[in-house]
Amino acid sequence: MLETLALASLAVEATRSRNAKRDRLAETFKSLCPDDVRLASHYLTGTLPQGRIGLGPKILREIVGTTAAAEATLSLVELDAVFESIASTKGAGSQGKKTAVLRELFGRATADEQRFLFHLLIGEMRQGALEGVIVDALAVAFGVDTAAMRRAHMLLGDIAQAAFLAALSGPSGIASVRLTVGRQIGSMLAQPGTLTDALDGLDEAIVDLKLDGARVQVHKEHSDVAVFSRHGTDVTDRVPEVAEAALAIDLPTVILDGEALALKSDGRPLPFQTTMRRFGRRTDVATARLELPLSVQFFDVLHVDGRDVIDAPLRERLPVLEEHVADDQRVLSVRTDKAEAIEQFFDRALEAGHEGAMVKDPSSPYLAGGRGRAWRKLKQAHTLDLVVLAAEWGSGRRQGTLSNLHLGAWDPVAEAFVMLGKTFKGLTDELLAWQTEAFQEIAVRSDRHTIYVEPRYVVEIAFNDVQVSPQYPGGVALRFARVKRYRPDKEPREADTIDRVVALAPQDV
Repeated sequence: MLETLALASLAVEATRSRNAKRDRLAETFKSLCPDDVRLASHYLTGTLPQGRIGLGPKILREIVGTTAAAEATLSLVELDAVFESIASTKGAGSQGKKTAVLRELFGRATADEQRFLFHLLIGEMRQGALEGVIVDALAVAFGVDTAAMRRAHMLLGDIAQAAFLAALSGPSGIASVRLTVGRQIGSMLAQPGTLTDALDGLDEAIVDLKLDGARVQVHKEHSDVAVFSRHGTDVTDRVPEVAEAALAIDLPTVILDGEALALKSDGRPLPFQTTMRRFGRRTDVATARLELPLSVQFFDVLHVDGRDVIDAPLRERLPVLEEHVADDQRVLSVRTDKAEAIEQFFDRALEAGHEGAMVKDPSSPYLAGGRGRAWRKLKQAHTLDLVVLAAEWGSGRRQGTLSNLHLGAWDPVAEAFVMLGKTFKGLTDELLAWQTEAFQEIAVRSDRHTIYVEPRYVVEIAFNDVQVSPQYPGGVALRFARVKRYRPDKEPREADTIDRVVALAPQDV
């Protein structure tokens, strides 16, 4: 029943204890059949199986005022059918038809269920940032080892599939999960680091160029190639150059991790936003390719010729990569035990126009979906990935555009974004025009000066340092913050946390 999820959501929001959240969600999952567990895992992580259904916050705010039902009758299967109907409605008059169907759904929902549906559909589900807790809750609910459950989730690349399998078959079903060529898995991620601690805890390191491109995971099985973005979108048709590079590799099956990027005629990288234009282009790809060709460089291999190497240490995976992938399609890499060598490599990377360097533990396996100290990213300046919470209308030459951005970091304790400050610096005319249109589409409320938006857009912010500031809820603020770029490749849940920001502040913060 939908009521079961609505009440679980309220209970989870009411506690700060991670274990209490896990146990309450586990109780919920145990009460559901496998098909409902699959749907519940979608909804509790703030997603729909259908993706977006094409109804914005303004319409949803109007619908949420619909008189609530006195009794809970909606099942999750019925809810899924309604979302499927709305998502599949196309053509003239479709917006009105979608609105009517959704209004009828809200009329059948209780007040608690309406609240749950509203937050789910506008992308503000608190559980959307609790995927790790939900995975652990599934393990508890169905008697699965937590580590095994997490691994299955990452190898499947889909929490709903992992949830269904756990509910249907328990530990044996989860233990059967294997890496599959053609099915995207979670990308291994890196923690920020510094030159001073680059070798901390390591006897030696493998140091790669940190390219300012778009992450791609490439699966090849004979003549079939699939290219996935970092978040699992199949972009094969948009980036034929990457697919062709995979087809040229002398292996019948392989899974590779790499970066696609656009280069200038001298080989220096073009800006990240330029590369991302290709990933957003779905039509007339042949013309786009001529105007803005992409290169691909690989830095890891996860499967080769029928053999998974995901659990092998990096020092064993790299020789496989070197054997089968041409030099000009591999990320430049060195192995060293000297801090001076890492610093020199880092400086050369910056001179060549790249972001910096990646420092990797040679003994590390590929931790799909994980972010840890095994991989550390070194950048030139302080940057944070933050979420836009609101924007203020500009003045002077920016009159009529949304300019001054309110920036937020995720607080895992409060389970909310907390504001760190504002900035209007670094915004080009192009960005001003884009965000003025985009933010009004996701507005949740507004006043005379400010539009408050869904926490949907991640923006990379460069800054000088962090200072104590009682002015903002997080207790800290960024000095001389300026917009470096938007990050369409990142979800809000991947933004930096307030803990990360505080760690950059003076030690008495």
